[in-house]
Amino acid sequence: MLAVEGLEAGYGTTQVLFGLSLAVGEGELVTLMGRNGMGKTTSVRAILGLTPPRRGRVRLDGRDLTGQPPHRIARAGLGLVPEGRQIFRTLSVAENLRATARPGPWTFARVLALFPRLAERLGNMGHQLSGGEQQMLAVGRALMTNPRLLILDEATEGLAPLVRAEIWDCLAALRREGLAILLIDKNLERLLALADRHVLIEKGRDVWHGTSAELRARPELVERHLGV
Repeated sequence: MLAVEGLEAGYGTTQVLFGLSLAVGEGELVTLMGRNGMGKTTSVRAILGLTPPRRGRVRLDGRDLTGQPPHRIARAGLGLVPEGRQIFRTLSVAENLRATARPGPWTFARVLALFPRLAERLGNMGHQLSGGEQQMLAVGRALMTNPRLLILDEATEGLAPLVRAEIWDCLAALRREGLAILLIDKNLERLLALADRHVLIEKGRDVWHGTSAELRARPELVERHLGV
């Protein structure tokens, strides 16, 4: 479904990505893993057009999205849960959800069924929510765009353990429903248990692709590319 080929991107004179390639198939959950500063967020930004690629291609279902503005890429079927959540702080929970709504299976009622806590906070403004509630809202807002592929950058960073568990349960439910997901997170065991495949990134280059079983069998890769 998603094919990223030879992606190069950066900021000003600083190049961050050096030919990154990855793919996400229909209904797959694929992770992008690497230490801090290796280019994971820049990869997401380049795929979404927020940081325009300097070279390479981004295709969705064979359609070339390279160089398209972010709103057109989003309309093509990519939904983003960004690092730092970035919800609309001066809009209510209900307004945040309805602001991004597009026709499809993910409706207002269905998002509230997935996150009952949001149903209790519909009138609260974005800045009145806890960090966990903001993350639930960020996921719900992305689902309201009815994406073909959901991208989550640091899905559970900074959340309390109970809230992290809720987010992991949500991701497992979305995977069971067949939604394609590209996921960035630091919880290796959760990622190994949930994902179909993994891509390791080092200094802006993809250095390994494989399944959870293959990565478990290569502890030296984990130490080299994910160890602190």
